[in-house]
Amino acid sequence: MTLRRGITFALGSVLLVSVAQLGMRWSMNRLPSPEQWLTASVDLSAVAVVLAAIFAYALSMLCWLVALRDLPLGRAYSLLSISYALVYLLAASLPLFNEGFTLSKSLGVALVILGVITVNSRPARAPKLRSAP
Repeated sequence: MTLRRGITFALGSVLLVSVAQLGMRWSMNRLPSPEQWLTASVDLSAVAVVLAAIFAYALSMLCWLVALRDLPLGRAYSLLSISYALVYLLAASLPLFNEGFTLSKSLGVALVILGVITVNSRPARAPKLRSAP
């Protein structure tokens, strides 16, 4: 049960951090550069999305902490790389980001996913305890 809970929280962390990244990207395209923040008009919806993205990052960190309690670090850490693939796939497929698919990036994402599957396909083994001398 703890392994399943760990994977669930790790994937929750991945989803939240991916949404946060996409929210930040969307907002930064609508906000003026930092040196103009005091003089230019600011899109309040973009500011709201930035704040929501920061909140999503915080929730992601809480999910990650729970995941680390229940998963071996190597397995948990490999799951984080799913966010790279997810962000790329969503940014390239959603028209509001105006990004496209490329062969090299798609191949890289496929290799990342293959790596995650490889690391997580074997059953987790209980750590060996060393006997005291």
